[in-house]
Amino acid sequence: MIVALIDSGFGLLPTAAWLRKLRPDVDLLLQLDPEGAPWGPKPQDWVVERVVSAGRTARDLGAEVVVLPCNTASVTALEHVRAELGAEVPVVGTVPAIKPAAAVCRSVAVWATAATTASSYQADLIARFGGDAKVTGVACHGLAEAVDLGDMAAVRASVADAAARTPADVEGVVLGCTHYPLIVDTIVAALPDGVRLFDSAQAVAAQTVRRMEALGGPATGDGTVRVYLSGRPGELPPGASAYEPGRILGAAGGAARRGDADLPGR
Repeated sequence: MIVALIDSGFGLLPTAAWLRKLRPDVDLLLQLDPEGAPWGPKPQDWVVERVVSAGRTARDLGAEVVVLPCNTASVTALEHVRAELGAEVPVVGTVPAIKPAAAVCRSVAVWATAATTASSYQADLIARFGGDAKVTGVACHGLAEAVDLGDMAAVRASVADAAARTPADVEGVVLGCTHYPLIVDTIVAALPDGVRLFDSAQAVAAQTVRRMEALGGPATGDGTVRVYLSGRPGELPPGASAYEPGRILGAAGGAARRGDADLPGR
């Protein structure tokens, strides 16, 4: 069983790490796009083509399930990827954890990229799932890019700026970009004590496992990790080692490269 995860950068690492924890036997195909990152500011048609192309590559490399652990990709291209791959290859998208946050918090801030914050998609999610909570969108300018670069000074500056624009009465913060769980300690330190954080990585990983198991065929593998960078075989960029999921997956990827004669598609 091969599961492909598609994102422009390191946002796929938290979900991939949860998949690794839940099903260490499953083979992972990590598809990053350093040549096209970041996707958020790009035109919608450009993003659709980029993500759909990655989906085709995943299928050609034997992926039986494809995951978009990226809000921009899910907002923009999820249905296009599903149409391209057909019903035989399940495609799992990502939705910010607004519903669970609003269920237990009276005031919620959704931290996301500027593009996602301004999107009708997020506005619709807030309208549908915000309930009686006060939900405020907070654009975290440059934060995803800083995470990809491993620029911790820029990370801290962006987090401090977002925290300063977050309502003082906030009880919960939704991490509406999949990059943000990688710097959760920095975010916690910038927020008042007691503020709860919500992210979707674990839920997306669990949904992926359910979709795998629903296929009904053999669902085991060797636990290998392959990396593709903008459509070509590669390795996780060095900056991934700044984060625990990157270190775990990078080590597994090294094992895969040592035995890649046995990998599907080799």
